Amino acid sequence: MAAPRKRDAMGWGLSALTRLAGSKVVDRAGLRKPIEGLVTAGTRNGFRVAGAATRSFKSVQKLGKPARLAPSPDTGLFDLTPTEDQQLIVETVTEFAAEQLRPAAADADAKLAAPEGLLARAAELGISLVGIPEELGGVGTERSVVTNALVAEALAHGDLGLAVAVLAPSAVSTALVSWGDEQQQADYLPAFVGENVPAAALALQEQKALYDPFKPATKARRTPKGYQLDGVKSLVPRAAQAELFIVSADLEGRGPALFLVESSNAGVSIEAEPAMGLRGAATGKLHLEKVALPAGALLGGGKADVFTEVVRLSRLGWAALAAGTAKAVLDYVVPYVNERTAFGEPISHRQAVAFSVADIAIELEGLRLVTLRAAARAEQGKPYAREVALARKLATDKGMQIGSAGVQLLGGHGFVKEHPVERWYRDLRAIGVMEGAVLL
Repeated sequence: MAAPRKRDAMGWGLSALTRLAGSKVVDRAGLRKPIEGLVTAGTRNGFRVAGAATRSFKSVQKLGKPARLAPSPDTGLFDLTPTEDQQLIVETVTEFAAEQLRPAAADADAKLAAPEGLLARAAELGISLVGIPEELGGVGTERSVVTNALVAEALAHGDLGLAVAVLAPSAVSTALVSWGDEQQQADYLPAFVGENVPAAALALQEQKALYDPFKPATKARRTPKGYQLDGVKSLVPRAAQAELFIVSADLEGRGPALFLVESSNAGVSIEAEPAMGLRGAATGKLHLEKVALPAGALLGGGKADVFTEVVRLSRLGWAALAAGTAKAVLDYVVPYVNERTAFGEPISHRQAVAFSVADIAIELEGLRLVTLRAAARAEQGKPYAREVALARKLATDKGMQIGSAGVQLLGGHGFVKEHPVERWYRDLRAIGVMEGAVLL
């Protein structure tokens, strides 16, 4: 992580969190009319429905060139101490996750959707504003991958499924800032800086054994007016509500490319796809049947290096989410083993129990270290492929082990829904499966 530096617009962006969500966030919860609906009953039952009724995305200003965020300055230091701004952001998001996400998680898991109004309140945090340049209405002045990783970790400490639902729109806005052309930015980004942030999703995942994101089964072919997409994307967060998707497809056999797809496009339909975990994210299938897109729907010029960056930054996001949920497991089992007694003493006095808790803490610190190092290098524009690969491996293997150990340490209590550890275990198993959805 970069060494502490002077306060800039990036810091001001989420410093507003304290004013919006601070210690009185629960009291303010009912002030704004909810803008997010629940998944329809038909969708829950597996019927395919048309895409969500979308707003009219249109330019509100004319851009001479795309607006980009500059790389963070290279200080030559790798300091894990958050800056003053980052600490403020983490504390506020952690408070929001504890007061809003954690209490709603069990209900969201059971109903396959976030409680009404929760995601509207989450949108008030302005998380996406940090990644949008000032000239486009945001507050960003430089890349903030480390800050985004810390935010993802803090949200996942509340609940991983709801964290994915909260972060899904910022994955789309981040991609538009990083690789969108001036027309795409002018058309879509204004919606992400207003009060009514659209539900949106980065759809890379497909339902295929040993799925490789670099070999999508979804096909895109050129037409006289642009492109035509055919295929099915899987485990798309908030698919039934999403108004805008970034979809990966193989472009005429030449490799993967990214396309902007509005939910109102003819041929777009949604099918519910409840999963083992991430149930609060209301995942669904995105069906694309002869979806006609204009030439301007291609993101990043179809360049291979752009797609590679998207996959890497998405995997980095999942590693940060894994760290947050793993920390939730650790924070839950420590008091449990200290308070739970057997044979007249706390079970933490048993060496096997103490060692298991220590292993969780050790693996968690290793995962966080590698994830933040990768984020810092990405933020500064340095090569970070190796670090992302390590973070992905640790998040996949150790995250699942931590979830399993948490269930084991609770004994019979780990198997029942009275305790949240079983849900965290199911969510952590998604880390090694998921591609896309989040983006740092």
